[in-house]
Amino acid sequence: MVETLLYTVAGVALVLVACRDIFDSLFHPEGNASVGRAVARSVWIVVRRLSGGRSRAFALAGPLAMIAVITTWAVLLVVGWTFVFLPHVDDGFRVPAAAAGGDLVDALNISLVTLTTVGFGDATPEAAWLRVVTPLEALLGFGLLSASVSWLLLVYPVLARRRSLAYEVNLLRREEADAGISLLDLEPDVAERVLADLTSRLIAVERDLVNFPVTYYFVEADPRFSLADSAPYLLKLGDRGTEEDVPDVVRVRARLLREALEDLAATAGGFHRVKGDSPADLLEAYARDHLRNG
Repeated sequence: MVETLLYTVAGVALVLVACRDIFDSLFHPEGNASVGRAVARSVWIVVRRLSGGRSRAFALAGPLAMIAVITTWAVLLVVGWTFVFLPHVDDGFRVPAAAAGGDLVDALNISLVTLTTVGFGDATPEAAWLRVVTPLEALLGFGLLSASVSWLLLVYPVLARRRSLAYEVNLLRREEADAGISLLDLEPDVAERVLADLTSRLIAVERDLVNFPVTYYFVEADPRFSLADSAPYLLKLGDRGTEEDVPDVVRVRARLLREALEDLAATAGGFHRVKGDSPADLLEAYARDHLRNG
């Protein structure tokens, strides 16, 4: 009786942990999602070390992190339901003698085939409560598959927005260097419009990072598309735009840009965990974490 209770409690706990983590990641992005974030960060650290500083190899960190997180959710569900079924394999399921492989193997088999919605295989539930509970696992399995596909489809537009912003900032930085003319030297209305556009897009990208934390771990092999590489320049541009000799309309927009960058720096700081006294320190740490010099 005690053993059955322990297995059941452990199994239900694992299932609830997986469900809570999936919910936080997909439907409540500002939730903890502690398991998913820990797995993604661990994959990131391993790939970073194995890449040896090679950007193309390091760019695999993001996709591998997503695969690892989804796999972890599936494993938690499979193991959790295995623990729930394990004490009841003998008296709750009908398992042909020829197919029996031991209680643990049978419970694992039941959990796997049920979660993947391929049917009951060799074992079928006989106890009334198991005939009600096992479809719940199948429902969770179908939900996990659907949610994972949706997650993948939502992540790539987020990355496209970030890459687009980074590329525009890179072009602006390069044009300033080549022409020897700062954006702030242009007509005030022109500079104001550019800063306003950059601010609104930066706010969207920062919110994307909050809503889809796994996108932090997607690294760009090409520095032109890396926001981690471009953000420190944007901060310097915002600082220059707040100087007293800058027209008021431009200075207001520059302040807004700087505030948006402070939010980005604080959000990124939650991932690289480098303590900094200023947004510049946090953005430099963000750049280093992505193997960029800023």
